[in-house]
Amino acid sequence: MYLAISTTRPNATILGFLLGKHPARFQSRELSFGKAHVFYPQAEEGRCTVVLLLEIDAVALSRSRNNAYSDAFQLGQYVNDRPYAASSFLSTAIAKTFGSALNGTCKENPELVEEPFPLEVTIAALSASGGEAMARNFFEPLGYAVDLEGQLLDEQFPDWGESPYFKLQLRHVLPVSTLLRHLYVLIPALDNNKHYYISQDEVEKLLAKGRHWLPGHPAVELITRRFLKHRKSLAEMALERLNIVEEQEEPTAARQPEEALEEKISLHQLRHQTVVGELKAAGAQSVLDLGCGSGKLLRLLLQDGQFSRITGLDISYRSLEIAKRRLNWETMSPRMRERLQLLHGALTYRDRRIEGHDAAVAVEVIEHLDEPRLHAFERAIFEYARPHTVILTTPNAEYNVLFETLSAGTFRHSDHRFEWTRGQFREWGEGVAARQGYQVRFAPVGPEDEQYGAPSQMAIFSK
Repeated sequence: MYLAISTTRPNATILGFLLGKHPARFQSRELSFGKAHVFYPQAEEGRCTVVLLLEIDAVALSRSRNNAYSDAFQLGQYVNDRPYAASSFLSTAIAKTFGSALNGTCKENPELVEEPFPLEVTIAALSASGGEAMARNFFEPLGYAVDLEGQLLDEQFPDWGESPYFKLQLRHVLPVSTLLRHLYVLIPALDNNKHYYISQDEVEKLLAKGRHWLPGHPAVELITRRFLKHRKSLAEMALERLNIVEEQEEPTAARQPEEALEEKISLHQLRHQTVVGELKAAGAQSVLDLGCGSGKLLRLLLQDGQFSRITGLDISYRSLEIAKRRLNWETMSPRMRERLQLLHGALTYRDRRIEGHDAAVAVEVIEHLDEPRLHAFERAIFEYARPHTVILTTPNAEYNVLFETLSAGTFRHSDHRFEWTRGQFREWGEGVAARQGYQVRFAPVGPEDEQYGAPSQMAIFSK
């Protein structure tokens, strides 16, 4: 098995410090299933490449009681891909040889741990049960540029068709520790197998390596199930601890606190009506509703014939199921259903499914994101999806003092990570517009107070 990681960062050999492996030394480590070798075929100022070469002891492994491959078929212990194709063996080798970097520690240069590096990755033979589409669906939402080269089962007999193995090349700018965590989880998930017994310890490994990025991945449930070898109880435990749980639909009397708080001024409906008006004025025909929830804005859009293509995206699969029910998906006419698409996915990762829309809207959504994730949201929407018009609304924190039932210093909803003043929202919006090549204007939503402004604020980005 062959894994190469390269960087073109200035003083590129600093990669050796992060990985804890000196570029001038060839190092080997004994593992229970073979040997892992680490060496640097290139270590120069402008480019540094580290290689992890894994030699599998197939004979010793075939004698192991925990050999997960030997039961595949009668000759499984003699005919298999273990020595060659990237699998859970490679993940284990990454953890054993690059453990400090994987865990985000570096004694010599701790300031480098969170620094994004321009990185290139090559895996000579990646086992991808599910083919090229599966590999792309796993890596591309994380922002990677992905190149895959298929391989024939046998070059002498091309009629036998393609093998499930690919030469994988990835390019991205991100911290080295983040890259290693992605590889650690996604390689065995793609292989859809593991070479050892799966227990609750695997849940802890998944949480340790995936907690900060996996919950927002569009394929989080599939990755989790495959990483845990389809052990249903363990997968459910992991998803619950990752907070990927199905929310129960609330009865009308138990509406969201934010909606109940704003009910007297009908602000929730007013926001949607205002957004629809802006979309119509922009001439949008295809609209992406980011964080569509249970589909209230989607319903309004479907009622207007101007919008011929409507897409709702939400991280909660349960919310999408509720939206289908509320929109009468099962009894919807074929013509109406052709206009609507519901997608399960996150707002902070590149997703090619949401590209090509005239407009995108996020109604009271960004305040539910951790502020450090706003940059990822910005790139996913403004840099990659890049609609002609983007409309965002968010609470005006200054207005909160006028809500009689809202305690001082608290947010309108317990899930809000922040609530901005008008000045803070304007500063962020103008920064996004300048970085991404958009024009932006701001508008109040709701009745305005002379001192505190309107209860909600809106930014309309256009290009």
